This record gives sequence, C-alpha cells and structure tokens, in this order.
Amino acid sequence: MSSRPDATTGRAGGRHGGPWRAVGAAVVVVLAMMGSGLIGASLKTTDSPRPPQPVAGTSDPSPNGPLAEADLDGAQQVPTGLSRATPTTINIPRIGVRAGIMALGTNPDGTVQVPPLDQALLAGWYEPGPSPGEPGNSVIVGHVDSAAIGPAVFFSLGALQPGDTVSVERADGRTATFRVDSVASYPKDAFPTEQVYGPSDRPGLRVITCGGQFDEATGDYPDNVIVFASLIP
Repeated sequence: MSSRPDATTGRAGGRHGGPWRAVGAAVVVVLAMMGSGLIGASLKTTDSPRPPQPVAGTSDPSPNGPLAEADLDGAQQVPTGLSRATPTTINIPRIGVRAGIMALGTNPDGTVQVPPLDQALLAGWYEPGPSPGEPGNSVIVGHVDSAAIGPAVFFSLGALQPGDTVSVERADGRTATFRVDSVASYPKDAFPTEQVYGPSDRPGLRVITCGGQFDEATGDYPDNVIVFASLIP
C-alpha cells in the first residue's frame, strides 16, 4: 500500500499504505492501517503466495446484518448484545485462524496504532469502538502478509463465505459468535466507511485486511477485504 497520506480513503491490512477513515458516534478518526503497520516490510516477490479473494456475489453487505432469527415457535429473536469486555482471541474455523488480539488505540496525530510487523500473526481490535458482542460494529484488523514471515494472520480472509462463523473469546469468559453475512472486496478509494463504522443498534463484527493483486511497482495492495458478520442470538 502507498505510504502517502490520504485522509479521505479507507484502508487496512497489506504491506505498505496510507490512512483510512472511520466514522464514530461523535468524531471522525483517521486510522493508519497500512504502510509500516498492516502490510509488511518489503516488496512482495513474484513467487509469493497470493491471498484468496472473495467469491463473486458475496459483495453486497447489509449494514446491520440479519434483522433477527426465528425460534422454534416462529417468534423473532433479536440479539441484544453483551456488556463491554476486552477481546482476547479470534477463531475462524474455515480458514484455520486462532489468534490473539491486541487492543489498538490512536496516535497523537489521530492515526490508529497498528500491530507491529514482528507480530503479524496477531489481530488488532479498534478499542475506541464497540467490543465484540456489544451493540454496534466492532472492528478487528490484521495483516494479510509480511515480508518477514510470508502469509500473516488474515491471509485467507477472502476465502470466507456467508454462513461461516467467527468467534471471539473475551476477557469476561464469554465468547461472542458471529455468522458471516457477506465478504466483500473494495478499492481503497471506495472504502465503505458507513457500513464499517456507522452506528448500529445490533451487535456486528467487521474483520478487515488488504486484498486484490499486489502491485509490484507501488508495493501496495489496491483493495480491502472486509468480512461483515452479525452476532448469533
């Protein structure tokens, strides 16, 4: 990803890059999810493995996910959410991910702290937002790859499909389990800020990394892969 600043675009998870923007309840926070943070330390080589990309037809997310699930009596069961608690581990069975989660805040310039490159197998939770299971959209980000180790924590994120599950273990001993609603790839200059960070009264999860065809010339991935998921009641 490009390292040049751009406060109007949304990005996350590749080798090099620039900032992306999140809309919170009261403020706009510029998040630096690329560059020396979410991608890697050097250019990708031609023989490096390519991360899988979302399947066509999975790129139309609903901002709030399913409205509810029907119980055995046909009544609507709406997830009310959990209290706030720090996430500790993310599990994604389909792609074999079980990874620790570190909390990410913001730097003095408004950019987000990112997982260090020497910890590219860890995911990062955007702590100023909701915790996984709370009402609202919780955001977890991670590297797609690293020049030092190759495939990183979310290398295979684009292989997820609607109906897959993502579970997040929390410090309060509870586990929030989410069902994938959709998996989408967006150009970085068309990041769906509102769908990722916009307000919601339902507990949702957004898992983000970089995607698309790595550009050898710019040292950048052109897209973001975003998983949209809703809490299972």
